[in-house]
Amino acid sequence: MKRLFIPLLFAVACWAQTPSALESDPKGWTDILPDAAFRNWTRQAFLTSQALHPESQWKVDTARRILICEGDKGHECLRYDKELANFIFHVEWRFIPIPDGKGYNSGVLARNSADATIWHQAQCGDVGAGWLFGNTPRNGVPQRVNFRAQMKENRVKPVGEWNVYEVRGEGPRLSLWVNGGITSEIPDLEVLKGYIGLEAEGYRIEFRNLMLKELP
Repeated sequence: MKRLFIPLLFAVACWAQTPSALESDPKGWTDILPDAAFRNWTRQAFLTSQALHPESQWKVDTARRILICEGDKGHECLRYDKELANFIFHVEWRFIPIPDGKGYNSGVLARNSADATIWHQAQCGDVGAGWLFGNTPRNGVPQRVNFRAQMKENRVKPVGEWNVYEVRGEGPRLSLWVNGGITSEIPDLEVLKGYIGLEAEGYRIEFRNLMLKELP
């Protein structure tokens, strides 16, 4: 009886899995990994009054096709320079562990204003990440919103392992798919277009397979 019962418990405990949009339909995607000159990408200060550090903390390992953020030169974001309405942004990321590290922090940004005063972020971190929050208009007045309490499940893997995020903006709905399932949604955005990007916030993080699909 035990040999029958244990697999049943294991099956119930496992997450339900759905394929990523990239896996489901690999056609129509654009690879937007920056080149060495970071053409079509712009560094900008984010949630700080401090000026950008003159030396960039972003670099591209062209051999491994990985974007690296050293996380050592201030709070900023790297913005993709095409304004988007409906889209899916596929991002794979992992933090590089440090001794006694905790509080790892970064984010994937979507429908930001050009100056990043209006922003929406999919939280990347080491504990309970995988929710959406931001500074966005409500009845035309920008205010902070946070959907952490509504996160459906914690699917983020431990520090050092690769995670897969897909942020989808379609009409007034913004959703976040994490490692096999949707974990967070904002159903009623007033911001219907903007910029995608990646956040630097004090920790070394790597990104790969930056893929963009524009939707009708």
